[in-house]
Amino acid sequence: MKYDANGSGAAFIRCREEHLDAVMALYERSLDELEKTVNYPKWTKDHPGREYVAQAIGKGEQFACVADGEIVGAVVLSEDPEGAYELGNWSRELENGEYIVFHILAVEPECKHCGIGSFLVDNSVAFARRGGYKAVRLDIVPDNIPARRLYESKGFTSAGILDLRRDIPEIPLFEIFELNLV
Repeated sequence: MKYDANGSGAAFIRCREEHLDAVMALYERSLDELEKTVNYPKWTKDHPGREYVAQAIGKGEQFACVADGEIVGAVVLSEDPEGAYELGNWSRELENGEYIVFHILAVEPECKHCGIGSFLVDNSVAFARRGGYKAVRLDIVPDNIPARRLYESKGFTSAGILDLRRDIPEIPLFEIFELNLV
């Protein structure tokens, strides 16, 4: 499947239980591709896992890009930073609930460089604005060059590299980014 997210027909949806298998299949295909090339986000078979995605769907936090009836991108939007974001060198002090966090953004491997990552970021930021959030925040593995390029192209700025206290030995440090909305 080749798809151009700038073309017509793309939709940004909040996933429901019926989307679980398709979202998991997307994450699994993404992980398979990362294992063949460079696993920039350092994902494993356990993360993103089925239980995590099912919980995100249950909380209304799992979103997807749908094109031609297929899920070609996914992202979790949550108020939970899943780590010690309070340690960040943020440009503004915000309380939990005043910002939303991107987690596990993935694009269908066959659709790389088709604008789906950009589509997901743009629609996620629009969702945050509509929700009255003051900022969007996220974290990446520091050497995740593709993610860095995407987020910086959308106006995100680095707020430092730090230990988010997630107890992941393979990833002791994360780089955090922010985009202030108001």
